[in-house]
Amino acid sequence: MGGDSGRSDSWGLQWACDLGDVAPVGGDMTAEVITIGDELVTGLVVNSNSAYLGRRLTELGFRVVRVTSVGDGQEEIAGAFRSVSSDVVVATGGLGPTPDDRTKDVFADVVGMRLLLDEGVLEGIRRRFAHRGMEMPQSNVRQAMVPEGSEVLPNRWGTAPGLYIQVDNRHFFLLPGVPREMKGIFEESVVSILRELSGRAIHYVLLRTTGIGESALYEKLSDLDLEKVTFLPGLEGVDIRVMWEEDDRPSALVEEIRRRAWEFVYAEGEEGMEEVVGRLLKRRSWRIATAESCTGGLIGHRITEVPGSSDYFERGVVAYSNRAKVELLDVPEKLIRKHGAVSPQVAKAMAKGIKERSGAEVGLGVTGIAGPTGGSPRKPVGLVYIGVAMPEGVWVREFRFVGERSQIKFRASQAALDLVRRAILSGEEAKIE
Repeated sequence: MGGDSGRSDSWGLQWACDLGDVAPVGGDMTAEVITIGDELVTGLVVNSNSAYLGRRLTELGFRVVRVTSVGDGQEEIAGAFRSVSSDVVVATGGLGPTPDDRTKDVFADVVGMRLLLDEGVLEGIRRRFAHRGMEMPQSNVRQAMVPEGSEVLPNRWGTAPGLYIQVDNRHFFLLPGVPREMKGIFEESVVSILRELSGRAIHYVLLRTTGIGESALYEKLSDLDLEKVTFLPGLEGVDIRVMWEEDDRPSALVEEIRRRAWEFVYAEGEEGMEEVVGRLLKRRSWRIATAESCTGGLIGHRITEVPGSSDYFERGVVAYSNRAKVELLDVPEKLIRKHGAVSPQVAKAMAKGIKERSGAEVGLGVTGIAGPTGGSPRKPVGLVYIGVAMPEGVWVREFRFVGERSQIKFRASQAALDLVRRAILSGEEAKIE
């Protein structure tokens, strides 16, 4: 590891490494993220790496000052590395076997290091291909070239290892761009290094809410000291993140937030609504069956994304047409003619029908208008009725969502699962007149 500050690189520009701007280990250290790839800057792929790394670096006690995305061009990558001003730099992408994977080459050129063949890395790549019954292509040799003095960070999920390089007092981590590989290496190898560097850690409690907007939630909490509180709205709802350092846990604040927003808090931590509902069903040894119209099977998909969901998911029916509702769910045809397919009466009948046909303890029925067409002044786009049939009775709720078709479908699925959660927990009636 090494290199001199103020060196000139082969691009004829000065390498910006002013040691006076670098915090000592254990101080208020800064960090930045560089994500590399044409697919990111052109919008072909959602840049989830930057969000993940920004959050994790903050939790580990670093002050994240910048997130940069650049394409695969060598000048763009070089410019990103030259402009760094933080103690820790995490770069993702450009470590593959093809000629446009230039991250290591450009980085080594910028900091004045040679790339050397690491025989251990090369052998690991060969073994990975052999395990699949394949011969390693010659192009993969590129992935075994590492900057001199770097520490190799093993990749158990792919062929491109991560790299840790210290240049003077700056710490660089080069990681693959594939999110699964990046996260695996980060958690398995990078976190321990960063903890030593930071000497501190940021802790947080995440309270997940749904069924209430950000403004309304803020109004409920506005008289509290919210300096350590962040509101994070999304399709699932609004997450409340309360952060603190070391032993300064604001327990009273967390409890007060939980008390005021109890009706809308469905989880503490990263657990999703489908996991919460699955856990509640499993705890009661209950099964659920779903009858979906406007959500098109999305609820069943979300439930079955949870490992072990076969313990409580009985079946799912997508009854999109009126005929399907009649034939598969025993919804009376005259009920549809009288009230329309999008109505509380039909949602109730769908929930009862799937429960009775399946023998499950919980039946869920969803009908609505996802748009962008099909709405009317009386029944606009975004109108959704959700019914939950349980041993105690049938609960029906009306919802009005806004957004694009896919957003309305997801919000309807979230509301449906939340209604199941509420019905299981409280049994309180929530009928629509």
